[in-house]
Amino acid sequence: MNLSKQLGAEFIGTLWLVLGGCGSAVLAAGFPELGIGFVGVSIAFGLTVLSMVFALGHISGAHFNPAVSIGLWIGGRFEAKKLLPYIIAQVLGAIAGAGILYSIASGKAGFELGGFAANGYGEHSPGGYNMMSALIMEIVMTFGFLIVILGATHAKAPAGFAGIAIGLALTLIHLVSIPVTNTSVNPARSTSQALFVGDWAMSQLWLFWVAPIVGALLAGIVYKMLSPDKE
Repeated sequence: MNLSKQLGAEFIGTLWLVLGGCGSAVLAAGFPELGIGFVGVSIAFGLTVLSMVFALGHISGAHFNPAVSIGLWIGGRFEAKKLLPYIIAQVLGAIAGAGILYSIASGKAGFELGGFAANGYGEHSPGGYNMMSALIMEIVMTFGFLIVILGATHAKAPAGFAGIAIGLALTLIHLVSIPVTNTSVNPARSTSQALFVGDWAMSQLWLFWVAPIVGALLAGIVYKMLSPDKE
């Protein structure tokens, strides 16, 4: 597959993830009487990935997340030479998604940026959890996410169901971790929102790169040990 087509798919898929997932939090979660709440936001994030895995997975592999690309690379499923281009495309797609979301959200009278679905810890954690809790949560949740991805996409896994497993896994991850970090497990998603919020979100962004990458690396190593055979 042509690399430019793969990068285009990663750009669009990550844009969709941010626009759908973060958009549900910014535009719909707290809407009076009809707000979808954090359960709805969790489902929205899962649906963004599920839909784009089926739409674009055959083009780029549907990573939409630097941590996923890194985990697949360390797990022996992704070429090192494509790693940096994929990450750049994902971050740019996320920023584009956040830009579209900002353009929509700012069109409402009395608009205030607020947290803009950014990730944080301490006073910026939805539940007031400290940095260590956030670090552990993001490492463990990303680890689990990559185990699901590596397992569901294995040659011996049931064919055609990977997108469902991955989408449901991301939904579960959000249900567990929104109260702690507002859920990242995706450095591109965290970067896009932090760029618009600035200030505290940018100063805490390091954690939402380091923790998902650590979790992904651990998952890639562990799954290679567990995998029934080489692919």
